[in-house]
Amino acid sequence: MSEVTNESKKDLENLAVRVLQEYGITPQNIEIIQSGAIKTVWKIKTSGGTLCLKRLRQTYDKVLFSAYAQIYIKNSGGNVPGIILDQKAQPIVQYNDQLFVVYEWLEGKDLNFSNKADLEAALKGLAIFHKASKGYRYPENSRESSKFGRWPEQYTSMRNRFEAWKELAAASKSNGSHASYLKYVDSMIEAADLTLELIDKSQYKNLSTPDSDLKVLCHQDFGKGNAISTQEGVIVLDLDSVTYDFSARDLRKIIGKQAVDNTMLNIRTVNDILNWYTRENPMSDDEKKILYIDLLFPHWFHGLIKNQYLNNKQVNPSEIEKVVRFEKSKLPLLMELIE
Repeated sequence: MSEVTNESKKDLENLAVRVLQEYGITPQNIEIIQSGAIKTVWKIKTSGGTLCLKRLRQTYDKVLFSAYAQIYIKNSGGNVPGIILDQKAQPIVQYNDQLFVVYEWLEGKDLNFSNKADLEAALKGLAIFHKASKGYRYPENSRESSKFGRWPEQYTSMRNRFEAWKELAAASKSNGSHASYLKYVDSMIEAADLTLELIDKSQYKNLSTPDSDLKVLCHQDFGKGNAISTQEGVIVLDLDSVTYDFSARDLRKIIGKQAVDNTMLNIRTVNDILNWYTRENPMSDDEKKILYIDLLFPHWFHGLIKNQYLNNKQVNPSEIEKVVRFEKSKLPLLMELIE
């Protein structure tokens, strides 16, 4: 199934009508919110209210994991839209070898993560989401998505990529981007090695036991567009990529995004984010420590550089230098917090 589609507006409207028949729903109005690729979103007005129809690009076993996760979180009092079941009481409709899910349509305001009040509300909403996800058990025929207990092997995999990419860069070192990578990669490998050493000495392994109550569902892409402010509080949207992990995974991405946007890691921002989050979902000192260790790993350097060596996208040398400055600048602050 191709990622890019050539469906017309009429094609997509007709498709929505046919899929909604599986729910016994006759739409009064259909608005296409997102299209152009397999993932498509429709806003559906019916006599009973407004719904969201989504066509998903994941495989059935993956959609099963995330759909039942959303149902579980909603039933646990979590802040997510409800999923509407079809006439066979199933959360997923398969039509023409494509997968569809219908959700409640909730009206709200997009949160601006650069605004302090919005960021505080978002962190409270994320904490509620994580708490409600605890205890989720996925259906047997779904594919488990989990990063829980696997950080050391992920760090090792990324570190080894840095080494392998050195050979590719050396073969083209007359190119400015490859030369810039070669100039800085050894310092990033040192940061990766330090992270591996610290995670091994931490309580990470002891906290990662299979029955740990610290295992939650992480959103993995919690940011603008995936969190809206409503009269009932913050609602979390788009759970397509949820995975088991420590709550620190989502927090690391939020703190990192704030830091990268400001080109530095600010202790006040870190403390604010943790204070807002832990009012709803407390964290032990050991949990905070593994968050600081995770922040130490050069994730942002890897995220930029993989575009060059995995996705064949040219990266500007100035971008590499900027992200390296950020990665190096956070080291003293994080080591102080870890120690």
